[in-house]
Amino acid sequence: MAPFEPRDAGWQRRVRDIFARQGALALLGAKITELEPGRCVAVAPFRPELGQQHGYFHAGVTSTLADATGGCAAATLFGADGDVLAVEFKINLLAPAHGETLVADARVVRSGRTLTVCSIEIFVDRDGKRSPCALMQQTLIRVASSAS
Repeated sequence: MAPFEPRDAGWQRRVRDIFARQGALALLGAKITELEPGRCVAVAPFRPELGQQHGYFHAGVTSTLADATGGCAAATLFGADGDVLAVEFKINLLAPAHGETLVADARVVRSGRTLTVCSIEIFVDRDGKRSPCALMQQTLIRVASSAS
């Protein structure tokens, strides 16, 4: 498959701004660690407030990080006025997210005129080992930017 080409020279700044404007991601302590056309990787460190009763990352945290990371991967391919909203997603929780860091690796599968489909692999890092814990498939819609 040919690599994706961004439509906006300022795509990196725009996508990082989309990520930074999401208050939920600030609550998670999430950060983008890799960003390229059609791909975004983000991480969130574990803390007790993000856990569930067994001490794992809560599934809602896993879903939130995956959803936002997929949205940013999609937005890398939009024009300068493009922003993103999720239309649908499905997540398979493959194993408990038990570890120090949650990692979401989102890749665009297809970027259309209006809809974009992403696949997001979610891993958990524990004791220096990375293990898969979830897989999300997501459909997003391109919308006009609401940034001021």
